[in-house]
Amino acid sequence: MQSNHRFTPKSLTLALALGLCSWLFVGQAQAERIKEVADFAGVRENALVGYGLVVGLDGTGDQTTQTPFTGQSLSNMLSSLGITVPQGTNMQLRNVAAVMITAKMAPFSRPGQALDIVVSSIGNAKTLRGGTLLMTPLKGADGQIYAMAQGNLMTGGAGAGANGSSVTINQQAGGRIARGALIEREIPLVLGDSAGKLQLLLREPDFNTAQKVVFAINSECNRTVASAADGGMIELEGPQAANARVNFMARINDINVSPSKALPKVVINSRTGVVVLNEGVKLYPAAVAQGNLAITIDTDPLVSQPNSFSDGQTATAKKSKVSVEQQGGGLRTVESSADLKDVVKALNALGASPADLMSILEALKAAGSLRAEIEII
Repeated sequence: MQSNHRFTPKSLTLALALGLCSWLFVGQAQAERIKEVADFAGVRENALVGYGLVVGLDGTGDQTTQTPFTGQSLSNMLSSLGITVPQGTNMQLRNVAAVMITAKMAPFSRPGQALDIVVSSIGNAKTLRGGTLLMTPLKGADGQIYAMAQGNLMTGGAGAGANGSSVTINQQAGGRIARGALIEREIPLVLGDSAGKLQLLLREPDFNTAQKVVFAINSECNRTVASAADGGMIELEGPQAANARVNFMARINDINVSPSKALPKVVINSRTGVVVLNEGVKLYPAAVAQGNLAITIDTDPLVSQPNSFSDGQTATAKKSKVSVEQQGGGLRTVESSADLKDVVKALNALGASPADLMSILEALKAAGSLRAEIEII
């Protein structure tokens, strides 16, 4: 039996177009733009820091007897304003707090632009709620002043107290001031050299990702403009003119590339007990025995009373009873799991708490059953 299907040039072109569109859709669904995986060298934020005073607090500021630097800072500030404080004056201030101010200066920032700042108490102030930050210079790592901060503080916490009882919601010893600093000096920024050469830095260095980025850039430009210096840096030959260079960088940022998958990793937060696994984690067959150790300490006060009309004295003592109980744990098998869902199911089958799960994962790694890197933060 013969088939009489015939492809006309028009239908063949339509079929190829549909196939190409579907292939592009699948490829772009897993792709990321270069701007999401790499940054141009020199385009970075700069940290600013300063020391200042917050005034106008409702009796919740620093206790100057315990934080003498607060009174000293206020005296210096008053002196700069032409007010002389007699030497040896013990200023008992409760509406002033010493604070540190931090901010991030974005790249390409110019004088006159505003920055958001974070204000944090460094003394023993109870709360900065309702305070006003006095004019404070913000310095960079080179010691130069780049911005001036001032404004009314906004805190996210709240508290109340009466008759010795108090309730506090969130943290009140810090706050933010939106657009609370004005840039006074810009940080010099040089994009590439005089010949137009640029450097692209991968956020997660990887040889495969670097190779894919180089191939994607050269394919987009239809010529060789990119070359990998190593697994984390790619060198580009860009235009020399400033406007053409900006257009070239914008074009590079929007190129789609499929980065390599992250290495299998298990991240353990030992302080909070949080355990996170990525999709590359695999388990191989193993047997696990896990038991819980419970230690109980009971302390009872004892009173020794002397006999009547004797010269003895009443004495107190403590009697402690320590008991140790070990809950037996049978040997359980962990099946081989290549999918993240199967890994989670296998670990949940052990019935271990997060604290025990940390030890189990480290033991599985040592036994060669867990194929992943363990990172403790």
